[in-house]
Amino acid sequence: MNRIRPDLEIRPVARALDILTTFDYDHQELGITQLAQKLSLSKNNVFRLLATLETRGYVAQDKKKRTYRLGLKTFEVGNVFLQQLGIRQRARPVLEDLIRRCDETAYLAVLDGPEVVFISMYETSHALQVAPRLGRRLPAYCTAAGKCQLAFESRDKLDEMFRDRLPGSRTDKTNARYEDFLTHLKEIARTGYATEDEEWEPGVRSVATPIRDYAHRVVAAVAVSGPTSRIPPERIDAELIHLAQEAAATISHRLGYEIARGGSGVRSPGPRPHPYHSSIQGVTGEGGLLLRDRSVIS
Repeated sequence: MNRIRPDLEIRPVARALDILTTFDYDHQELGITQLAQKLSLSKNNVFRLLATLETRGYVAQDKKKRTYRLGLKTFEVGNVFLQQLGIRQRARPVLEDLIRRCDETAYLAVLDGPEVVFISMYETSHALQVAPRLGRRLPAYCTAAGKCQLAFESRDKLDEMFRDRLPGSRTDKTNARYEDFLTHLKEIARTGYATEDEEWEPGVRSVATPIRDYAHRVVAAVAVSGPTSRIPPERIDAELIHLAQEAAATISHRLGYEIARGGSGVRSPGPRPHPYHSSIQGVTGEGGLLLRDRSVIS
C-alpha cells in the first residue's frame, strides 16, 4: 500500500475507505457496533460515514437486520478497474504469438457505439502490409473487427446505433441493406467469427473474432488483416479463422472468461517479442488504413 505524509491525508476519506475494506468474504455484512470495534471509531462516527456511503451507493443497509453490506457502486468501480487492468497487456503476448504464426498484421479493437477503435497493433514483416492507425475509428458495420462485436448487441441497440439504416456503401462489396446486415450478424454470432472482403477498403481482407471477459460480455476483438494478394478466401478458411479464434479464446481466458465458466481454459502462449511492434509510419489510405510497402519507406 502506498504511504503519504500524514499532513496530506484527509481523515474522513481515509476512515470511509477503511470501512469499505473491512468488508470481505468472511464479513459480508457488518453492523455499526462491529465496524466501530474493528476500526476503533465511535459508533456515531461510523454511523455518519455509513450514511454518506449509503447515499452514494457504496454500501446498502438491511433495515431488518440493521447491518450493512457493500453496494452496487463498489461493483461498478471494481469493474472499471478490471477493464483497465489492461486488456492490451493481457493480449500482448497472444498477439505476438499470433503474428509469429501467420505473419500478417494482428490487432486489438474495441467497439464504441457504431464505430470500432484500434487500440493495439502488431505488424507483419512483409514489405506490403495493411495496418490500421492506432486510435483510428472506422465504421463497425463494414469491418471484421466491428461486425464480430455488433453481432452480440441487441436488436434495440443496433436500431439505435444505425437508426434502421446503414450509413451507405464504402465499396461495391459493402452490405448496404439493413435487413441483410442483420441476417449477416446472426450468421456471425452462430459461427463465432467475422470476415471482411474489401467491404471498407479495396484490396484488403480481414478476419476477426470476439473477446469475452469474466462476465461473458464481448469487450473487444482480435483481428488479422492483409492484402487480398496474400489472403485469398481459401487461406482465411484453412488457417486464419482458426488462429484468430485461438488467440481470442486465450485472451478471453486471461480476462477470466474460462475461469468463470469453470473450465481449464486455453493454454496461454508465452511472450515472443516481434521486431515490427507498433511502428505506425506510412501512407494513409482514404479509409484510414495504412497501405504501405516497406521497400519505399525510408
